[in-house]
Amino acid sequence: MKYKLICTDMDGTLFNSNKEISERTKEAIKKAHQLGVKIVLATGRIYNFAALYADTLGIEAPVISANGAFVRSKNHKDVIYKKVIGLENNMKILAIFNKYGIVPHYYTPDSAFSGELVQAAKVYMERNKLVPEELRVNVNIIKGQDSWEKVFKEHDEEILKCIGMDDDLEKVLKAKEELKKIDGIEVSSSFINNIEINGREVTKGRAVEITAALYDIDREEIICIGDNENDLSMIEYAGLGVAMGNAEEHVKQKADYVTDTNDEDGVAKVIEKFVINEHINGNNR
Repeated sequence: MKYKLICTDMDGTLFNSNKEISERTKEAIKKAHQLGVKIVLATGRIYNFAALYADTLGIEAPVISANGAFVRSKNHKDVIYKKVIGLENNMKILAIFNKYGIVPHYYTPDSAFSGELVQAAKVYMERNKLVPEELRVNVNIIKGQDSWEKVFKEHDEEILKCIGMDDDLEKVLKAKEELKKIDGIEVSSSFINNIEINGREVTKGRAVEITAALYDIDREEIICIGDNENDLSMIEYAGLGVAMGNAEEHVKQKADYVTDTNDEDGVAKVIEKFVINEHINGNNR
């Protein structure tokens, strides 16, 4: 099988535990590029965060961000797909987070609106010091119901994703079950202590399908790699769905193949085995 498209998650997959991309992984991606394979970042992160790494890696394909809610071309201009949560649903989500005392975070392609200056917001603020202005993330701290309503109304056509995080896992699970009862949204997680919410039918798998169609690539020609619940849709969609060695057990059970962990160059090993080595062996036949 000649694979033409590789879609990889970022956190827990492409990134090691130090939030870095190893040299071996960078080299594997470079070689896959040279063989004509499209590389796509498919992340729960917002577009401006992911686009920086796409630039660094020399990726030319579109970037899938916000769990598939926003797909934008490499030129940072052309929007291929966008699905917002919507004003009414944003209000319902906020009410549930408030009920359980979970700090809300709402995201547009280039902005973060947070109930508190927590670590997630601080990371974006620190990152802004190091990146080009067009890829910075605007961080806004929002206090009070009226202020949130104003944000929802002013950014109704831009809010793509909401996240809630808390170390009280029982609280997170209860809130998650209540959120799942809301029509018109998708609820998932990328870590055990968080809840990620998007508009209806927004998944990474759907975004991979949309992106592949741009290049007339069949699902059997696609490799998707991930480690958590929000990666399941693309792992199940792909011709070769790959779970990381550090993936959740239920993700591994759904995958076609399990690679090594993110600290053991798991992504690089997939590319080497199924793309680079296949190319070499094919030329030697």
